[in-house]
Amino acid sequence: MKFEVTILGSSSATPIFNRNPTAQVVNVNDKLYLIDCAEGTQQQMMRFDVKPSRIDHIFISHLHGDHYLGLIGLLSSMHLNGRKKGLKLFCPAPLKEIIEIQLKYSETTLNYPIEYVFTDPSQKAQIFENQDICVETIPLDHRIPCTGFLFKQKKRMRKLIMERVEEIGIPVPYYTSIKKGLDYEAPDGTIYKNDLLSMAPAPPKSYAYVSDTKYNPQYFKQINNVTVLYHEATFMHDMLDRANQTHHTTALQAAQVANEVNAERLLIGHFSARYKTLNELLEEAQSVFPETDLAIEGKTFVISE
Repeated sequence: MKFEVTILGSSSATPIFNRNPTAQVVNVNDKLYLIDCAEGTQQQMMRFDVKPSRIDHIFISHLHGDHYLGLIGLLSSMHLNGRKKGLKLFCPAPLKEIIEIQLKYSETTLNYPIEYVFTDPSQKAQIFENQDICVETIPLDHRIPCTGFLFKQKKRMRKLIMERVEEIGIPVPYYTSIKKGLDYEAPDGTIYKNDLLSMAPAPPKSYAYVSDTKYNPQYFKQINNVTVLYHEATFMHDMLDRANQTHHTTALQAAQVANEVNAERLLIGHFSARYKTLNELLEEAQSVFPETDLAIEGKTFVISE
């Protein structure tokens, strides 16, 4: 099952040359989920061939402009392009008022409905589920209420060993029960054990999006053993005092989090505009957690094949 994330923006509060503020697209089985929507996100979507018409779910972490100021433009463009199908928006409750004021004074009535699902930054909660994944909020420690998002694959059914199934001559109607782990009883009473007929699926994978936050162990347990961790790394560790003042994390701390939660891979992003190049942040994180990559715009990271 395809499970991957494409970075659309990786800067922090202000964009700089070659870096836009935060936005990402998670692709699960060719269904697209937009996480945050900073200014310029529409242009980044065009640049990296992400079609807005394929996005039915948008997740907004908090109400600092570098995480949502591109949203009203995206919603308006969807309207102008004739969208009719509904959109689900997972967000802090005040965002509804912000959007409605924008629409009110532009005298715009959207052609499509928005279903709001309000996040609670005080506790984790499952806010979405379909046949492929479930999504939980991650309460974070930022200057204003803020949540991250944990995307978790659902456990898949077992995979048939077709050579063996066909050799025995098992009828197709029994395939589903075998995939669910049941043995097969032939008409002559012979019992064929499930582990001879099918293989266990790969363990479910996960992706944690840890948006703006101070280093705080309160969210570690929830993301324990995550496959890929995206963690903000606004500053280098020599600016720890500034990170604490602004409720942000350093690259070194992001790597420490990855170690603490036993992540397989770490992506760092939300870089301060003071850094023209990012190699020093990467090196700082890799000194603690070698499996670290920069969340470079336009790059797609595979979580599961």
